[in-house]
Amino acid sequence: MSDWTWEHDPDDLLAGLPPEAIAELDRLAREIATRDSMIFLEGAAHSGDVPGLRRESRGRLMVSYLTDVRAERIVIVQVTWFG
Repeated sequence: MSDWTWEHDPDDLLAGLPPEAIAELDRLAREIATRDSMIFLEGAAHSGDVPGLRRESRGRLMVSYLTDVRAERIVIVQVTWFG
């Protein structure tokens, strides 16, 4: 299991989203964090380039996120729910 985490920025990013959207976001963000932990194995010791803004979608959910390799986390910066 990955020790990587996820968070969102800004703090009110999830305001107004229905519970099903937040649950799907949690599942997707955990999967992305796990995948990135397998790509960037050195984590905090990483000294190379990092990916820029990326997007991923699943069903009615689309997210934009950044991978903060050195902090071993992903940061969700935009959420779109087509519900």
